[in-house]
Amino acid sequence: MNRNNSFGCMLIAVSLFFSAGEVFAESKITADLRGTIDQVMEIVADPNLKSNPVLRREKLRQVIGRRFNYKQMVMRSLAKNYKDLSDEERKEFTSLFKKLLENSYASKIENYKDEEINYVDEKIKGKYAMVRTQIVRKDGVVDVDYKMLKDGDQWLVYDFVIEGVSLIRNYKSQFSKIISTESYAALVSKLSKKVDELETKSNADADNL
Repeated sequence: MNRNNSFGCMLIAVSLFFSAGEVFAESKITADLRGTIDQVMEIVADPNLKSNPVLRREKLRQVIGRRFNYKQMVMRSLAKNYKDLSDEERKEFTSLFKKLLENSYASKIENYKDEEINYVDEKIKGKYAMVRTQIVRKDGVVDVDYKMLKDGDQWLVYDFVIEGVSLIRNYKSQFSKIISTESYAALVSKLSKKVDELETKSNADADNL
């Protein structure tokens, strides 16, 4: 699978939206992840929300947000650069990162193609867990691993590994390069611009319905 196809599959996977397929004997961790998927399916299929895309997008953001551990995603994406930020900068970047993921993947969810997901395995090591799945598509099967971390009484997603490619490591590489060759301020500027573009497109799509 080439890089473009791998990244496309990554976008679909992070969307957390699939038709549920066969499931192994699952624990609460996998059951909770599957519960999130079920909620998303209900929102997208709701005929009342189809005529109100703004409300549908907000509901999708809420459901997705409850399953993502944005703090962990940001810490791992920024790596050593995270410790150099002030509390206010960390708060600002986390908010920006959250908007980036919400807008990027909510748009993918709304245009799903009835992919099927099979839950094939689950591994737990202390406060860490990994749920292994396979996306069944017309053109083949894609392996997707959800890395999760226990936070209180919840298990939240902090990374996705698609065909061996980690979403967070991908971001880490991009962010580190921008910070080292330009600056942290340049990274914030680029992300802000990207978020603005995504939100503008979302609003335009809603107006055209």
